Amino acid sequence: MATTVAQPCPSWTRGSIPLSKRISRRRRFSGRTTLTPFAAQTQAALVQAAPSPSAPRHSSIQVVTLSRADDLQAESRAMARAANATLYDPQLIASNYGSQPIKVVRRTLQIVVALGSFGLKLLLDQRNGVLDKNRRLRAAELKDIFTKLGPTFVKLGQGLSTRPDICPPEYLEELSELQDGLPTFPDDEAFACIEKELGLSLESIFSSLSPSPIAAASLGQVYKAQLKYSGKLVAVKVQRPGIEEAIGLDFYLIRGLGFFINKYVDIITSDVVALIDEFARRVFQELNYVQEGQNARRFKKLYADKEDICVPDVFWDYTSAKVLTMEWVEGVKLNEQEAIERQGLKVLDLVNTGIQCSLRQLLEYGYFHADPHPGNLLATPDGKLAFLDFGMMSETPEEARSAIIGHVVHLVNRDYEAMARDYYALDFLSPDVDVSPIVPALRDFFDDALNYTVSELNFKTLVDGLGNVLYQFPFNVPAYYALILRSLTVLEGLALYADPNFKVLAASYPYFAKRLLTDPNPYLRDALIELLFQDGRFRWGRLENLLVQGRMDRDFSAKEALQPVLKVLLSPDGEELRTLVIKEAVRVSEAFTLGTISDSYKSAPDFMRVLVSNGNANGPIIMSEAEMQNMIELRDQVLRIWRLLRSSNDFDPNLLLPILQVLQQPEARRLGERVMGGITQRLAARFLQQVLRVPTPTSI
Repeated sequence: MATTVAQPCPSWTRGSIPLSKRISRRRRFSGRTTLTPFAAQTQAALVQAAPSPSAPRHSSIQVVTLSRADDLQAESRAMARAANATLYDPQLIASNYGSQPIKVVRRTLQIVVALGSFGLKLLLDQRNGVLDKNRRLRAAELKDIFTKLGPTFVKLGQGLSTRPDICPPEYLEELSELQDGLPTFPDDEAFACIEKELGLSLESIFSSLSPSPIAAASLGQVYKAQLKYSGKLVAVKVQRPGIEEAIGLDFYLIRGLGFFINKYVDIITSDVVALIDEFARRVFQELNYVQEGQNARRFKKLYADKEDICVPDVFWDYTSAKVLTMEWVEGVKLNEQEAIERQGLKVLDLVNTGIQCSLRQLLEYGYFHADPHPGNLLATPDGKLAFLDFGMMSETPEEARSAIIGHVVHLVNRDYEAMARDYYALDFLSPDVDVSPIVPALRDFFDDALNYTVSELNFKTLVDGLGNVLYQFPFNVPAYYALILRSLTVLEGLALYADPNFKVLAASYPYFAKRLLTDPNPYLRDALIELLFQDGRFRWGRLENLLVQGRMDRDFSAKEALQPVLKVLLSPDGEELRTLVIKEAVRVSEAFTLGTISDSYKSAPDFMRVLVSNGNANGPIIMSEAEMQNMIELRDQVLRIWRLLRSSNDFDPNLLLPILQVLQQPEARRLGERVMGGITQRLAARFLQQVLRVPTPTSI
């Protein structure tokens, strides 16, 4: 992508070049062409045809801006053009290539020679006792082998880079660096593909088109163009010729290898054939560019409501299974820090935007971008974060979204038994697996990791450590979870370019705090209660910290904070929670009462304090200094929490009305009576102690 803003120019004067020589010798445009003044800036010269007054315009285009109905009709036409798009069918592929033995043998030999030599090196390393020592070297060699073997293996390597249950950490790191930069295919073939797929000539669609691709990937290459009917700049992605056949053959062979691994390789506990089929399905979905356009539209609808997120529009009338035309986005790759700063932008601001958007993708709507490498994330000149390339998307199951947040709560509480049980809900383990051996491994790693504060804990270190745990036990990491780890690790890696001390967990914590405080989901509501109550006591410090962090999230709402807990408190199933709340309400009421008495005593004239003190530092209250200090700290903490709520942007005293309404319910009145009874008993006990001058037992 270009790093500077390119503006359409109405008058170009840098010499005239026949477009027919650039595109095809079979025909000519009705006019002549000149190079644009911004050609060098866009990293590819654009070829311009002067629009003819009599030039035919596509009959379906009536106005520049399509209405929603017109857009849906255009999308339907694109879907019709993609009706015969190839789907992944392992049985059909096996039937096809089973009858082409020469082609299969030739490709098999090419793969076997490359991977066989790699396997031989691993065997020698194992015999010589240097397998662990050479792991980093072998991982780098595997990355190079995948790159040379072509698109299928580049994609396979990228997929393996998200599988900590299959690959050791060194392999995960090396394979994550795989890039899709491959040789381009001939431009004449690309231009012929555009005309065949769309049923239109190039000159009827574009007023300019870059003579060579501005980007090439494993599955296709991208040209920059200008639409003739509107003058808008667009990116035109064209699929690589013969890619379906090449990928189909590779997956046929890889699937056969998967059967062999499932049968004879015990160290890999996952179903390798199922993983290959899942991955192949995703790759074949990427080959249908109409599906990618629909992915982009859905992504834009869910996440582009935020002003700092940019998702390009799709031009459906110029899109088919093998051609995708989208709005051109000017921007700088997120790993080009100097270029970003020259535009007056900050990398960390953009990374924070990416983290918040990723958390919404992963844990709120569950639909997320599964390939967030730097080339797919751009910083636009106006400070927005642009997402590109929507071929590979994934979804987080609804149950797993809540379970992930609950898992974080269990991690904070160091409840490793609950963490191990979470892996059932997360679909990491089958129900018949005993988690008891996993608990010590979790404790050994996380006890050390949690000695750091949230702001100090490096996400990649956490992921690598967790990956080691997963690698030792029979985990089957779902694709969505592996992609979550990859997404956040990529974002943290980008941030570290700008700030070596940046921690993605610290940037994510406000989102988790907001969700815990405001989400009515029963799983999250129980997780919040579990976080706030421990050993029968309410942890006011945790609540204060959640409010401080939650307020940092721009979507935090004081109106919604703690409402879910209030509802369960007064529900028929809330008796256990009501008992805890009654005890805490009594304790807080006592703290306020005694704190007020203590403050009044300290502010009274000296002669009055002498009359009531009887030599006691706390005046009329017979209580140790430490206990009195605890009472005052509790009162002050509750007041701080109240001030945090009141100072929230959307705080409204009317938010208390639902609470007052709930308190009119019979269950609430009974709860109030029990609280008042507890307070009365507590204060009566205090009064008798004052009269009898009996020191307060520490257990009261």
